[in-house]
Amino acid sequence: MSVKLALLKSGEHIISDLKELVSDDKVCGYLFSKPHVVTYKKTAIVLTEEKETSSDLQVSLAPWIIFSKDEKIPVSPEWIVSIVEPIDTIRKMYEEKINAENN
Repeated sequence: MSVKLALLKSGEHIISDLKELVSDDKVCGYLFSKPHVVTYKKTAIVLTEEKETSSDLQVSLAPWIIFSKDEKIPVSPEWIVSIVEPIDTIRKMYEEKINAENN
């Protein structure tokens, strides 16, 4: 599984098993398998004289296109801003959710 985190032009953070779609040695798209949108919110804010700091983030994962039964979704490369490695805790959260759904 090649789990990646993609930032889309829409501002969405999508975690997925991601594969490049290649034609004539050129990337013509990406295939997101079981994509989930990553959302977060600050759960606690600490105010000090110097600055405001966040002490916690609440992260959640939800199917990206919630009303689709498709598990593999092709995405145009024009919609991708960047593809990165997710932090370990987000990767683990995603893998546990996908494994639970498979069982």
